[in-house]
Amino acid sequence: MKRNLLAIAIPALLVAAGANASIEVWNKDGNKVDFYGRVKAANHITDRGQDGEGDDTSARLGMSGQTQITDGITGYGRWEYEAKAGKNSNNEVRYAFAGLNFGDLGSFDYGRNDGVLKAITAYTDVLPEFGGEAANNTWNVLSARTKAVATYRNNNFFGLSDDLSFALQYADNGDNSYTVDGKKPSINVLDEDGDLSGYKGVSREAYGANIQWNIFDTGLTVGGGYAQTAGKSKYLEGGVKKAKTWTAGIKYDNYNLYLAATYFQTKFNTWNERGVDGERYDNPKIKGVELVAQYGIDLGVGRLTPSLAYVQHKFSNISSEDYYYDDEHKQGRNLAKYVSLGATYDLNKNFSAIVEYKFNLLKKRDIGAELNTVRASSGNYPYKPGTKDVLGVGLIYQF
Repeated sequence: MKRNLLAIAIPALLVAAGANASIEVWNKDGNKVDFYGRVKAANHITDRGQDGEGDDTSARLGMSGQTQITDGITGYGRWEYEAKAGKNSNNEVRYAFAGLNFGDLGSFDYGRNDGVLKAITAYTDVLPEFGGEAANNTWNVLSARTKAVATYRNNNFFGLSDDLSFALQYADNGDNSYTVDGKKPSINVLDEDGDLSGYKGVSREAYGANIQWNIFDTGLTVGGGYAQTAGKSKYLEGGVKKAKTWTAGIKYDNYNLYLAATYFQTKFNTWNERGVDGERYDNPKIKGVELVAQYGIDLGVGRLTPSLAYVQHKFSNISSEDYYYDDEHKQGRNLAKYVSLGATYDLNKNFSAIVEYKFNLLKKRDIGAELNTVRASSGNYPYKPGTKDVLGVGLIYQF
């Protein structure tokens, strides 16, 4: 019984890193409810034309609960909301799901939840302020939070090993791809231009799996995963037919030292005709690598954790006829590339100070420089703002 409750309380609820000190408001007769929250007051100092510049203040509030149904079955749920109070005032329901945990037989839940590959992106998504580029559903399938996902998890391999876990997931109408459904509707529908369309529209179906192994008591964990969009999109020359992502990661967390590395690769199967030369261009890919090293230092008051990271994500296997900055210069293929140096100072479990400097390694003609620019500069290099370094500073209160 105790073993089943632990399996429910920790992995099934997927308590976020910002919920380290939740408040238990109810625990009686097999029912338990916790509330948690976080307020982050932060600012990104960089060129005013760069995306994300300025105030990045936000607040989160969440609730998790569980109820004992029988000796072997427990129901659980989680909800979390974030309000942006800075330059970007968009609000978001981050999590909203409910499910059942069957102890050694695993758990099943449905709702808005993490994509199945986010378990691997989390290895390197630990920087004080920045990071997390791999958790991007446009680049990598089911790598970030998404809606309408059904997930099965087993965190002790059916009771045989506490060191081995896996998860299976199916997303129906989630935020995981931009392929177009290849199935024709029973009636004619209008597209966004008001024209008749013979196809249903954008497809968001996807499925995936991950597996992780905590290597005994060494502090070492290895993991891997695969996800792809479901079905096949309608024919569209140059359009994406199907997207497939695989990833692998490794992390070490012991003796105050944290080391982690992740690798991602997504292949976009496209509808490409053979050219006049008879050649068919390779399907484009996005490849990414992230490396992190951190070390915790206990002080008289609190704990200081310096952090060093390297992040790069780029396009590969794209036609030489595509992605030109102008008529003469080929556009660089980097989507993100930087070195990060920073630190987190935890004064106690509820209050932290963060600082991080991002050494931006993007070039003026990189694709990522364009994506990272919201206000183009004048002159020969309009996307120069997207190449500037960034200093992030902030204070965090959480409960």
